[in-house]
Amino acid sequence: MGLSTAYHLSSARSSPSPSITVIEKDPSYQYASSTLSAGGIRQQFSLKENIEMSLYGRDFLREAETLLNVNVSFEEKGYLFLACSKEGKKKMIKNWELQRTYTQDIKLLDKKELKKKFEWLNVEDVLMGSYGERGEGWFDPWALLKGFRDKSTEMGVKFVHGEVVAAKRNARGEVSSVDVKVGEKIVTYFPQSVVNAAGPYADNLMNILAGSEKPLQHPIPVRPRKRCIYFIHSPSSSSPSAAPLTVDPTNVYFRSEGGSNHFICGAPPSDEINWDYDTHTLQNPSPCFESTIWPQLYHRVPSFDELKVKSSWCGLYEYNIIDQNGIIGFHPEMENVIMLNGFSGHGLQQSPAVGRACMELLDKGGFETLDLGRLDFERFLNGNLMFEDGIV
Repeated sequence: MGLSTAYHLSSARSSPSPSITVIEKDPSYQYASSTLSAGGIRQQFSLKENIEMSLYGRDFLREAETLLNVNVSFEEKGYLFLACSKEGKKKMIKNWELQRTYTQDIKLLDKKELKKKFEWLNVEDVLMGSYGERGEGWFDPWALLKGFRDKSTEMGVKFVHGEVVAAKRNARGEVSSVDVKVGEKIVTYFPQSVVNAAGPYADNLMNILAGSEKPLQHPIPVRPRKRCIYFIHSPSSSSPSAAPLTVDPTNVYFRSEGGSNHFICGAPPSDEINWDYDTHTLQNPSPCFESTIWPQLYHRVPSFDELKVKSSWCGLYEYNIIDQNGIIGFHPEMENVIMLNGFSGHGLQQSPAVGRACMELLDKGGFETLDLGRLDFERFLNGNLMFEDGIV
């Protein structure tokens, strides 16, 4: 989110932009949610804002080599959602009716059509599938981050390896100064605007920006959620040779990775598990593969009767605990602080559109390309919550 904002701001300005400063606690991005993600992108959402943002993300990825001078390895191999209940089928049809007003690449498949197209799939309990034939798939998150950063640097954006440790606010509640620890020194900045792109640590940053003298009456509802990804191998010759990112109704998912019967798989975070999110335990995936993920994979793909985990890793969702949707806009108590937070697992794919939206808020005074006003913070105060069916 931060790198996309820096890129879109500097691209929109006619001259180099040394006034744009990005504070990075971990410039290696070793623990960044983006680089530890599955790198998926889809348009199969239930809210128009999410569809529109991911469509821009799709187009941006297709043009990334021209825009960023980097190959992001965009594999348009599809997403496949499955419905096994009447309620799930009804919801899938409703979502598809919205999706088709924006793209014709999403197709609904009945049981026979699913079996014909995906012979390896167990469809005995499936009522319907929703398949993105084009524009959906996965890409290299590291390449996108590097492209954003390199291009922003080229256009004059300043990057600082440091950590925000304190801030002061003026009488209007705006952030007037920010203290950043750079090495052993404290460097003070006097920003016109601040963008919170701290991902799962958004709440920590908001509290620092608010200061101890004026704690926020309405804190940002974003918390870390640990989620694990497994790189697996299936020795069966009948395993899928090219599987789209397939999402079971249980939200266990898998997709092909690198050919030769290799796949990645996982499941979304669960509220029932005490997710420990410090950087040490991020290296230790939870034991849910054998107890939760593998049984469901075997049920859905019988040739997955023998699987070997080759490697695994963990990352963090910036989880919006209220309605699991992104927050885009100024905080009502700190009116020069923009929040780009809480995307609950679909932030990476929407980061191009969100960076552009943030640029419009800062430089143009409002949204111009996409109207994302319903995703502002005010929805938590007035009760107009934005629930998304397609959280994986």
